[in-house]
Amino acid sequence: MNDRKLNKFYEEIKTTLGTETVFNGTMKYSESLKISGRFEGRIESGGLLVVDKGAEVLAEIRVRSVVIAGTVKGNIEAVGQLEILETGKIIGNIRTAKLKMADGVVFEGKVEMLKSPDSVDIFSATPDQLKRSLESI
Repeated sequence: MNDRKLNKFYEEIKTTLGTETVFNGTMKYSESLKISGRFEGRIESGGLLVVDKGAEVLAEIRVRSVVIAGTVKGNIEAVGQLEILETGKIIGNIRTAKLKMADGVVFEGKVEMLKSPDSVDIFSATPDQLKRSLESI
């Protein structure tokens, strides 16, 4: 695995559950969380989640963005993006607007692609909606 790629995400991390940490329950946070140990329960956030290499997460996950380098058993909804690195393993369904998957990942489940909240369907949009979407570019 490219450790430099994972280090890029670590720079954003505000909170870490270390390798010896075992946590059960509901985790809610606002910015970013890295799990290096074991977590079981539910994770909800408008921020970033990083599941570290060697970590095990058994949870229903709903976050803005997630990077998986460890193991996740449970359904994941990432309204922004989901990235699975080559050591990542997911057993569960994925719902996301943007999916990036490295060679060698293990994935057992279904994928549902969400529409980006910023995207506009050019065939059903009004002229004003199209104009506003082009102004933001």
